[in-house]
Amino acid sequence: MSARAPGRAATGHAGRAYTRAFGIDIGGSGIKGAPVDLTTGEFTADRLRIPTPQPATPEAVATTVAELLGSFDLPMGTPIGLTFPAVIQHGVARTAANVDDSWIGTDVPAVIRETTDRTVLAVNDADAAGYAETLYGAAKDVPGTVLVVTLGTGIGSCLVVDGTLVPNTELGHLEIDGEDAERRASDAAREREDLDWEAWAARLQRYFRVVEDLLWPDLIVVGGGVSKKHEKFLPRLDLRTPVVPAALRNAAGIVGAAALAARGAALD
Repeated sequence: MSARAPGRAATGHAGRAYTRAFGIDIGGSGIKGAPVDLTTGEFTADRLRIPTPQPATPEAVATTVAELLGSFDLPMGTPIGLTFPAVIQHGVARTAANVDDSWIGTDVPAVIRETTDRTVLAVNDADAAGYAETLYGAAKDVPGTVLVVTLGTGIGSCLVVDGTLVPNTELGHLEIDGEDAERRASDAAREREDLDWEAWAARLQRYFRVVEDLLWPDLIVVGGGVSKKHEKFLPRLDLRTPVVPAALRNAAGIVGAAALAARGAALD
């Protein structure tokens, strides 16, 4: 899917335009959703959060999504985007993180449509968050190759090239020095090993240097909850690529999913 320029409605070959869409962010502990103004990237109503059912099976999650959607007055035909903690290929979950393994091989939009009678677009959670940063956040109006990396339980990645999302990059699973990168450089690794900021920054330095040698990005955006403390570790990095903290934080997944859904609906 190609990105559109911020501040304009998503339009397609059929001439349809969308200035509003709805985003849903499915996580291991909570399912969150809100309507999004696509000209600004801002919520048009308060975000609603419902705890993720346990176990987070397809049927249970779809029921919770239906409850969330039912809490908003959404006209039929509203584009709905859904982030999912998995590799998503043409709507099918190929992996599952923090949700039940029964999702693997499942057509995510089909499951949601069966329960809600709504058409949704499913996208990897890191891809949605990163795409939002390129439209409305820290990478807005940046041409070329933008890499958005989220540091949390693992390392999520999103690659956008000249406004076009390259899905499912999974760069947190690069093997570096014989080990899965996120095992050493995620925020969870920092906490698990009780690393100080200098020691963790050294691991991030190694990770980002490998990534920039592979991709030669024009900008790296660092997200995840720890990005709120970016001044403690980003200045310690010595990279040729400019590195900035994410701007949208917890809203990014919802906003990116909504934007991608609107774009997809406009091009149908």
